[in-house]
Amino acid sequence: MSQTHLHFDMHIGRQKPENIRNRQAACPFCFPDELDGILEQRGEMIWLKNKYPVLQDATQTLVIETSQCDSELSVYEKDHLYALFAFGVEKWLEMTESGSYRSVLFFKNHGPYSGGSIRHPHMQIVGLKHYDYLKDVEGEHFEGIVIDRDAGVTCNLSTKPRAGFFEYNVILSESGSLNRMADYIQILTHWILHHVNRICQSYNLFFYQWDGQIIVKVVPRFVASPLYVGYGIPQVGNNLEEVVQELRRHYF
Repeated sequence: MSQTHLHFDMHIGRQKPENIRNRQAACPFCFPDELDGILEQRGEMIWLKNKYPVLQDATQTLVIETSQCDSELSVYEKDHLYALFAFGVEKWLEMTESGSYRSVLFFKNHGPYSGGSIRHPHMQIVGLKHYDYLKDVEGEHFEGIVIDRDAGVTCNLSTKPRAGFFEYNVILSESGSLNRMADYIQILTHWILHHVNRICQSYNLFFYQWDGQIIVKVVPRFVASPLYVGYGIPQVGNNLEEVVQELRRHYF
């Protein structure tokens, strides 16, 4: 049976801690010795079961990225950045290949408009028993103006974004380098937080397995466009070439 919607448990949702806006609230990820449901620990990175599984018919897990609560992906040292992506992708593919799920989501929220509730850097890996996320994905969502290309990895600015306005795609070929993919993603998160807009402090990472490739969509987050919310109409900026040139000027 294939689902058309995911069901959210509102009772569990009301119990979730929140400190992404209220920085005075305690952080549950700062005390690893008190965490339940740890599946694996690798250095300061921890893969564990989500204590608040709000999605029904799903297995929800988290990857705590670092012990540093105030850190953020765009400033990680390279050794830690590469180890994190190796760890996260390994666990995502492990769940995908288990055969227990129709599809497995892998994503990251950062900032108050990202949909997250905990500030401490983490990613989420969610196995969906009856929902195939790929049914809503098209190849054109990953097409774009090339920003840079290296070591079997392409970084582009989407010309047909899923939601708009500006979405960046990092595409890893079968023979590509996961470390180089991590480099591009780190550059894009830094770009979003420091150059896109002075008020932009939120982004998402969305991982996809598509056409034999691993693709990560890097999306700056603002208040959602009413045209997209009400009508499903994505919008795209008319200055894509200017954005690409400016990004290249800063990082390449």
